[in-house]
Parts: sequence; C-alpha cells; structure tokens
Amino acid sequence: MHLVYADKDGNVFDHPDHIALARNGDMIVEVMDDELIPLPEGATLVSLPHTRPVYMDARTGDMKPFPGEYTAVGALMPQGYTRLLLPGYVKTDKTQRLPLFGYSAVVWKDGGFYVAGRLTDDPHRWNPANCDVNQLELQVEEIAAKYPENRLYKHLTKCALEYECLTASNTFLNRWEGAVPVSYSCNAGCFGCISEQPDESGFVAPQTRMNFKPTVDEIVEVMLEHLKTPESIISFGQGCEGEPSTQAKLIIEAIKRVRERTDMGFININTNAGLTDHIRGIVDAGLNLMRVSTISALDDHYNAYYKPRAYSLKNVEKSLRYASDKGVVTSINYLIFPGVTDREEEVEAMIDFARRTGLKLIQMRNLNIDPEAYLELIPKAKGELLGMNQMIDIFREELPDVIIGSYTHVPAELSARRG
Repeated sequence: MHLVYADKDGNVFDHPDHIALARNGDMIVEVMDDELIPLPEGATLVSLPHTRPVYMDARTGDMKPFPGEYTAVGALMPQGYTRLLLPGYVKTDKTQRLPLFGYSAVVWKDGGFYVAGRLTDDPHRWNPANCDVNQLELQVEEIAAKYPENRLYKHLTKCALEYECLTASNTFLNRWEGAVPVSYSCNAGCFGCISEQPDESGFVAPQTRMNFKPTVDEIVEVMLEHLKTPESIISFGQGCEGEPSTQAKLIIEAIKRVRERTDMGFININTNAGLTDHIRGIVDAGLNLMRVSTISALDDHYNAYYKPRAYSLKNVEKSLRYASDKGVVTSINYLIFPGVTDREEEVEAMIDFARRTGLKLIQMRNLNIDPEAYLELIPKAKGELLGMNQMIDIFREELPDVIIGSYTHVPAELSARRG
C-alpha cells in the first residue's frame, strides 16, 4: 500500500518505498486490507492544505512525515460509501483549518487508487456522473420560464448549477429526492455548519444560506411540480438553509394544500427535531418521512457540536418517538467520524437510542469537518475504539429491524432491503 501525496500544483504521486498510513481519530495507524475498496466512481481526490503526509518506511518500519513541499491526499466519496479511516497527515500550520469536507484515507495498490471505505448503500442515485449537466441546464431554463416569480426556484438554481447540489438538481430534473428549502434561521449553532459560520470560527462556509422567507404559494408550487410519481420525495431541510421546523406554520399549510391536490409521492423533512411541538404539528399535517440529524446519542458530545438553543437531546428523542408512533418512517442522518463514532460508549448509546425511538433507518454520513478542531471540541474517549467496520457489524447484529444505509428511502425500498 504505497503512500499517495500531492505537490503544490495538485499533481498526485505514489511512492513505492513508503507504506501509506492513516488516522483513526488522533492516532496514526496502519491500513488493513479489509478496510480498502477501489476508489469509487464519482469520488474526488483532493489535497489537504497546510499538511504533510505521514508514512512508514518500508525498510525500517519507522513512521515519519514526508519531506519537501508536499501535501497529504484524501478522497471525497459519494453518498453510499462510508469512510473507515482519515488520511494520514500532520499539519504544517496548526492555526489553519481544513475546508469542510469528509476526507477519507487513500493508498496506491495493485496499480490503482484504493480508499478506506465501505459500501453501505446503492450509490447510483447520488453519483455525480448520473447528473447530466446539459439536461439540467435545459430543465432550469424550462422551470424558470414556467415559474418566473418563484424565488425558491431562483435560489435552487444557484444550488444546482454553482454548488452542484444533487438534491437541488433533482428538483429541476423531476426525479428521486428533491429540495424545498424554507428557513433562513436556526435553533442550533452547529460547529460544522456548512451554510453559516461566525467570523471567529476559522471555517469558511462552502454554501450561502437562503436569506428570504418563502410564501406558501412558492412552496406549494415546488412541491406539486416534484410530486408527480409514486416514488418522488420532496424534502424540507437542506444544507443551504437553517432549521426548517422554525417555519412550521408555512410547512404545515403547504403540506395540507398539497395533499388536497395529490397523494402522490412522499413528503420528507430533514431536521434536528429539537422543536418538538413544531414537529408534532408537521407530522399531523401529513408528513411521510423524517430524517433527524445527530452526531451522538450522548448529551455532552451532542451539545458540544450542535450547541442547541432552548432544546436538548431529550426533545429530539420525543420528536422521533412521536413521528414513529404516528406512522412516519423515521431515520437519523448520522454524522460519523472514524475514531469517535466507533468508540464503545458511542455505539452502546446509539443502539439504545435507536431502540427507544423506533428508528427504521440509520443513514451513515461522513462528517465534513477539520479533524483537529472537532477532536478538541468533543469529550475524550471513555472506552476502547472498536473500528468502523466492527461498529457497522454490531449495529446490524443488535438492530436487525433497522436498515443501515446512506440516504433517504421510501417504505417499499426499505422493505426490499430487509428482504
């Protein structure tokens, strides 16, 4: 497993005499064969600025940083793949934070790139290669002509064409899961928020948060345009907005009006679920699917990352339990990080949380964060590290009625996966 590294111009090399290393949390570790898969289609190799790759000398077995002006390399994998290890690196400037991406360890092996990852869902729908840019541009023009006054479509145009957001793109392509953002405000101050960062955070938000309050008419137009097939999903709660349930009144009215017109497809909300009363109203209006973002089922870890305002993890649990009891297909958007999520105490807490809330699906999502900043923020480990592979195996054994995947599925798809 050869070291992979990049020069200052972005050219990528492998070194035949240096063995690639990785990170599990804050530990430099060797990469095992069973942790590697060929670099998936749709994955992107990126250099890690202000870093130096770390390797093992094949002759001496010593671990050391690679000399010269070279940077470590990581892979950004598409949805459907769960990372098992971080790239092996040390920072050359500890004051600099890495851009907000989910970096996975990369090696060169058997004449090709391999990544420390595991397939946890069918990647077809979320493979960027399956989004035809020419067709997307035509559909954007067609929708703009059909709804010239709808500000949501204007906002989603930037998300689709500039940020290359696949959910926004689906909204114009009229397929799979589409987006209907509604909120510019939030009841949490997430450390790794991708749409809004305070100046002192040291992070640069990769997206711009929406800055207007849509009307119910605008929301209903987007929903009805998308909900034209039985498997269509329209989702409140996107990376370009705050917490959608802060606009519960708009959502509730929009759902009611849409369901007066059609029973086609599924209505989903991606939410932190902290505003339990608001979530109850949205559920009662006719919600079908709910995906709740979480990073941990432990209060101290959850609070450190989400910085919740006037709610707690108990509120999140109550929201999930209420939705599940009302027949909503519930899942969690589980933000995972090697060396943290696979801690013994984290795994035990998440198993209990899933059982108490009646979860149907755990969506494994690679946390986009600077590793050092994240590890400094959260509590220290209390138990042993089980490893990401073992963690997934434990979830599947202990939670046989919960699907382990990577993105939102409709009930028929979940039933098919259960076999």
